[in-house]
Amino acid sequence: MNLYPKLILKNGKEQALDRKHPWIFSGAIYNIDSKLGEGDIAEVWTSKGNYLATGHYTNGSIMVRILSFEQRQLDATFWKDRIQSAYDYRKRCNLAGTEDTNCFRLIHGEGDGLPGLVVDVYGSTVVVQPHSPGMSKAAADIAKAIEEVLPSVTSIFLKPADTNNQEERFIKGELAEEVVQEHGNQFKVNWQTGQKTGFFLDQRDNRELLGQYVNGKRVLNAFCYSGGFSIYAAKAGARMVHSVDSSSKAIGWTNDNAKLNNVEQNHEAYCEDVMQFLKQVEEPYEVMVLDPPAYAKHLSARHRAVQGYKRLNVMGLQKLAPGGILFTFSCSQVVDRELFYNTIVAAAIEAGRNIRVMHHLSQPADHPVNIFHPEGAYLKGLALYVD
Repeated sequence: MNLYPKLILKNGKEQALDRKHPWIFSGAIYNIDSKLGEGDIAEVWTSKGNYLATGHYTNGSIMVRILSFEQRQLDATFWKDRIQSAYDYRKRCNLAGTEDTNCFRLIHGEGDGLPGLVVDVYGSTVVVQPHSPGMSKAAADIAKAIEEVLPSVTSIFLKPADTNNQEERFIKGELAEEVVQEHGNQFKVNWQTGQKTGFFLDQRDNRELLGQYVNGKRVLNAFCYSGGFSIYAAKAGARMVHSVDSSSKAIGWTNDNAKLNNVEQNHEAYCEDVMQFLKQVEEPYEVMVLDPPAYAKHLSARHRAVQGYKRLNVMGLQKLAPGGILFTFSCSQVVDRELFYNTIVAAAIEAGRNIRVMHHLSQPADHPVNIFHPEGAYLKGLALYVD
């Protein structure tokens, strides 16, 4: 007996689900119930009539995102249980709102058993970002569960990743901007006009690590967005911090955050293309952060992305003083850790620099990776000592 419309796999295609991978690709499908529409809940069955899993159906390359490997109703109880589990995990990691940090990721897609959903907490506001039609349809149920798990929340803002499918709107309250704290540093976050959900919470640990190496140094934060790395560097005693981004809006936020944290005297921001800025650099930097946006979102763009990372890092290494430190990152999911490492090796050879790897960098604990879904380890970085 099935609770939802069926989707039947081709013979032998259940192996990925046996390994608990949360995606089913279109090539594995034998038959789809005609009742299934975009974003509907579907049950996945073998060709021999055995139940496998339940998830959200999408007419695309990833046809089903698995929500449960147990046959059950995906009702209000399901949503509350799953969100409560995610919140309990954050509390166990000491990340569910602390005295000096009141912003964190509550739901990280597959890492929390909810593929296609991101939920970030900024003080008294929660930003819900669906990345699939199914999660967009479930927005009201998700918001209700969040209110039950986090009763102190005063605003819930829905910000779909694809705004063509659903308009942004407030489900509760109407607060569009808030000053939040991260390790005691203050940041103005605007979820309506900012990128993603408003701030890049995934760099929290790496920003804190940067602070250990900047005292008295000249620092460049390239692709600065709202100045996360810049503020940490300036407050940790950097002699001068330069923030560079091609977005005037981002530079405005960076300057606002410098003022909020009283570091205007040792900070300067530039609204310029990063590569053009680097070409004009005359005095080398002693610490540099290269954190570009994703160069590739699909496999077809991977080669071009790798070439882009290489060019950027060659230029960065050429503008770094001997004994300098480079923090370099890729958030492109299709560029895995090994490929990114090899790309930086190629950049070092071309730049003619000897390098020691200080740290392998990744995403923090509130961006967990499901062990059955290694694709979730999207953020990779290196902290390098450059002779």
